[in-house]
Amino acid sequence: MPTSGILSILEVNALPTEQFEWLFANVIEHCPEAARSVASKRPFSSAQALKTAFDDYLDSLTTSEKENVLIKHPDLAGKLSEDGKLTAESQNEQKIAGLDTMTREEKQTLNNFNALYKEKFQFPFVICARENKIAAILTGIENRVNNTQEEELATGIEEVKKICGIRLLDLVWPDAR
Repeated sequence: MPTSGILSILEVNALPTEQFEWLFANVIEHCPEAARSVASKRPFSSAQALKTAFDDYLDSLTTSEKENVLIKHPDLAGKLSEDGKLTAESQNEQKIAGLDTMTREEKQTLNNFNALYKEKFQFPFVICARENKIAAILTGIENRVNNTQEEELATGIEEVKKICGIRLLDLVWPDAR
């Protein structure tokens, strides 16, 4: 899944704070406070250093704050998707995963597991859709619903880091290899 980015890391470092915050406000779903925090860590030596700053932000959160990050994510193929109210990023990611082409049975299975998962954990199931397709997502939620609260909080945040990393590469040129 190659991504090309639109800015170099030098251009990212030169952005006025308000533009930086606007551009990166949704690399973590509905979490502009992450962009505000990370903006103050500039300059970054590389795209990887920028990603590390967002990962460090997530790692620094309390348990309650991590749960709030997960709560901001939409259900996969849920009501927001049906109503056309996903963020552009989430809509694109769910489409890439093929969630818009699920059979009625697959959709019902996912909806049932989403409800069970949210009832157990009090936040939605989060998985990096751009790294998965329908079958893997269904298997993932079926397996992960059996995790403990602590395991699932950690797993969910790791998935947010993957999503964030891909969204960053949509915005920033990857580092030269």
